[in-house]
Amino acid sequence: MNFDLIKWMMNPFPLMFIATVSGLLLGKALKIGTSGALFTGLGMGWAVMKVANNVIASGEGNVKAAKNLLEVNVVDKGFFLLFLILFVAAVGLLAADKIAIIIKKYGAKFIILGFLITFLGAGTTYVMALIGDTGNPYEVSGVYTGALTSSPGLAAALETAREHAVEWSGDYENLSEYNKNRILGIIDPSVEHDASKVASLTPEQIDTFIVNAEAGVGVGHAIGYPFGVVIVILAMRFLPKLFKLNVDEEFKVFRSEMKDAEAASNVKYIEPCTFDLIAFALACGIGYTFGMIKIYLGPLGYFSLGSTGGVLIASLVLGYIGRIGFLNFRMDKKILGVIRDMGLAFFLAIVGLRYGFAVIDSLSGSGMYLAVVSITVGLISMLIGFIFGKYVLKINWIMLSGAICGGMTSTPGLGVAIDAVGSDDPAAGYGATYPFALFGMVLFTIILHKLPM
Repeated sequence: MNFDLIKWMMNPFPLMFIATVSGLLLGKALKIGTSGALFTGLGMGWAVMKVANNVIASGEGNVKAAKNLLEVNVVDKGFFLLFLILFVAAVGLLAADKIAIIIKKYGAKFIILGFLITFLGAGTTYVMALIGDTGNPYEVSGVYTGALTSSPGLAAALETAREHAVEWSGDYENLSEYNKNRILGIIDPSVEHDASKVASLTPEQIDTFIVNAEAGVGVGHAIGYPFGVVIVILAMRFLPKLFKLNVDEEFKVFRSEMKDAEAASNVKYIEPCTFDLIAFALACGIGYTFGMIKIYLGPLGYFSLGSTGGVLIASLVLGYIGRIGFLNFRMDKKILGVIRDMGLAFFLAIVGLRYGFAVIDSLSGSGMYLAVVSITVGLISMLIGFIFGKYVLKINWIMLSGAICGGMTSTPGLGVAIDAVGSDDPAAGYGATYPFALFGMVLFTIILHKLPM
């Protein structure tokens, strides 16, 4: 009998299964539900990366397996997207029958909240960037997109970082001594620089500067993302307790409001089927394709919903339509609930596995400040968003919990909101807020790069 323990440890399948199972057990013990998978994933992700680095350093044993693990960042991003799509599609189909009523009742409020939360995040990020020097200012925009857990925002940050780096390096001779030194520090952070001795940049230095600018965004996002996930999970659990909300009473009020709205809207009832695999797969495929479409917005560049936004919008729309020929998009809520829970649990475990090393490693050196920025951005965005949404816009907590997660573009947060409320209703608030928050993310990410840092 031959069993290679090290090779087994660096196989993504055992890692995903063990992180998910142990995470669900932890969540059950601590009463935090599927969120436990994130925390076990973080610990396992850090540990397995350490093992892989040690294997490569020793040059013995499973070097190839270790290199493969490091190359894909523990678990291939394809698994990350697959479980995310399954979760989002199930959530969208579950909430679809009420989406028209909810948009009619809360629509303008969701738009305001989506832009407010992303604006607060950008403003807080900028202030934190002025307070502390991270060495690479491009890391800050990455932290912003990470703290608000926005992959489309990351794409916009990478694109605008490149454009900004090209512009700065092209105008190097006219920049201040301070900004020249910052550019030189980004090109080579290992030594002290004196800009007065560097009249111009070589083509090689320009290329290095652009590459390091983009890499800085990636580093900031990698550090900010898991902290953003943790903050939104904790907020969904503790905001009602902090502000002494009676969730059961909020739910009763919401049900009463929805009952009156449904009676006035004359929504056609469609008999749900047990499960239509063709319809479910079609919703995922159409949504993913829709999310890939890029719309040109002039000076703002290109805007797209990404896989999450595309699948969510497609599922809401198709679920609202209900039937198209022999396809039935209204399915048994228990079956969709199982798919939703499975997708979320594996998704959170994979988030932990992919970002565990970056999180724990960031707790020392300059990464510590980026972690603080991420936590601060997440806390301020959610706290003020909650206060404004609840006490100014007068949005019921059941809808507001989803809308805040939509404003943060936080899919994991939505899962926790659904779990905490005990209903899929927050998904409608999430779906109605998400597109506007996403647009705000892209807009404010671009603005961040235009501001002096």
